[in-house]
Order: sequence, then structure tokens, then C-alpha cells
Amino acid sequence: MERHFEHDLGDLKERLLMMAGLAERAVHQSVQAVFEKDENLANRVLEEEPAINEMQIEIDDRVMQLLALQAPMAVDLRFVLCASRINSDLERIGDQAVNIAQSALRILRHPQVKPYVDLPRMSELAEGMVRESLNALVHGDADLAKSVLLRDDEVDHLRDQIFRELLTYMMENSAVVFPAFELILITKNLERIGDHATNIAEDVIYMVAGRDVRHLAADRR
Repeated sequence: MERHFEHDLGDLKERLLMMAGLAERAVHQSVQAVFEKDENLANRVLEEEPAINEMQIEIDDRVMQLLALQAPMAVDLRFVLCASRINSDLERIGDQAVNIAQSALRILRHPQVKPYVDLPRMSELAEGMVRESLNALVHGDADLAKSVLLRDDEVDHLRDQIFRELLTYMMENSAVVFPAFELILITKNLERIGDHATNIAEDVIYMVAGRDVRHLAADRR
């Protein structure tokens, strides 16, 4: 029975990491579609979304079976509970990537509003938060997870800065209102991706240390 339980836990972790890889790739491809004006890349993100959704359902089923049939305790229980929450955050990261890809398709036929400077920095930061929160999960590294939490404010700062710049462009030139608004939506989606990466990092800390750091700024340091 114990060997079977360990095997099921291993399978759950493997499927979760596979889904994480799909979500991470979707984010990268969606932002590259914006910067490279690549319609094919944007469409690829849309085509791959069902795989993420299907995997979310599969992982939820595995979690329910483990909870109902195995009754895990202590560290194992924390892992299973965190897997369920991380699964949800990964699916939502995939949704944000789809939103970005759809925006990329809508702005393809418009002139570029301004040189991309802060937006690539923001996307790199958000992608890095996702990647490192998942690395923290793989290695059970609470310190790495904490470092992800500390970068959330940087993402928010870049969001505000890009918002201000784009609003200025929109007020000065009505011809750029449509593509500038789409860039604002992309910025908001990147900020939400950072939020989901933060959620994953918080879950890793709970899984490793048994400490819930949500809403506790002191525990993020």
C-alpha cells in the first residue's frame, strides 16, 4: 500500500510538472508573438490551450483520488493540497497567455505604438517568476520561493509605468488608441501571471515549511 501511494504521489508530481511546462511555454510564445509580430506563434498558443485544460482536469482527478483513497498525512497531505492549488494557478497562467496571444493577433495590423523597452523587461520578469516558482517546487526550495515573492512589487511598478506611458501616447495621438489599449491589456495579463507565480511560491513555502505566508509581509523576507 505504501509503495502504491508513493508511486501515485510521483505520478501526480510528474503530471503537475508537465502542465507547468505547457503553461510556461504558452507564456513565452505569447509574448514573443507580440514582440516579433508572429501570427503563427500566437495561433500556436491558442491551439495548445486545450491540452492545458485537459491536464488540469486530470490532475484534479488524481488529487481527489489520493485524498479519498490514501488519506495522506503531514508533508504528503500538504503536497497534495498545494498540488491542487498550483494546478489551478497553472491553468490560469495558460489563460493569461491565451489573452496575450489574442491581443497579439489584434495588433498585428497596426503600426507599433512605441519601441518596446519596459514591456520586454516586464515579460522577462514575469516569466522568470513562473520559472523560479516551479524550480522551487521541484527542489522543495523555500528560499527560492521567497525570492519570487520579493519580485512581485517590481512587476507592479513596471505595470504602472507602462500604463502611464501608453495613456500619454493615447491622449497625444488618437490613431494609436486601439493598439495602445491592447498593450495595456497585455501588461495587465503579465501582472496577473506574476500574481499566479507568487501564489505558487507561497504554496511551495507552505509545502516545505508548513507556514502559510499569504498576506504576511514579514514572512516574505
